[in-house]
Amino acid sequence: MIYVDADACPVKAEIERVATRAKVPVAMVCNGGLRPSQNPLVEMVFVPDGPDVADMWIADRAGPGDVVITGDIPLAAKCVAAGAQVLKHNGEALTAANVGNALAMRDLMADLRAADPFRQGGGKAFGKADKARFLAALDRSLRKTG
Repeated sequence: MIYVDADACPVKAEIERVATRAKVPVAMVCNGGLRPSQNPLVEMVFVPDGPDVADMWIADRAGPGDVVITGDIPLAAKCVAAGAQVLKHNGEALTAANVGNALAMRDLMADLRAADPFRQGGGKAFGKADKARFLAALDRSLRKTG
């Protein structure tokens, strides 16, 4: 199963394409606002509004043999601990070896932003190279679980 933290996911179409080719079911989990897919492998899961409701839904279900797609580091840490493979939208794998550092960096950056309200974000634009890396990483992950 592929679980997708879908509200802000920029690679939903790519996930659906790879999942269809591999014949793997997908749960697109969101608070609403997404158009349902006609693909029988794709289940749209609409959870109530609220902080981290979609994350909790995914964390309660993901485990060994599953792939989770998220940019949310705390959710990634829970899913890695449960035995799932986790990919960020750019194809970066979050694993037991690196998710702790990712959590620490996330917390550090939150502290820096809180200390300096004029600090600008350092994120770069999401591009074609990121999508290509993601597609390759998802293919590899599905081969591991299959």
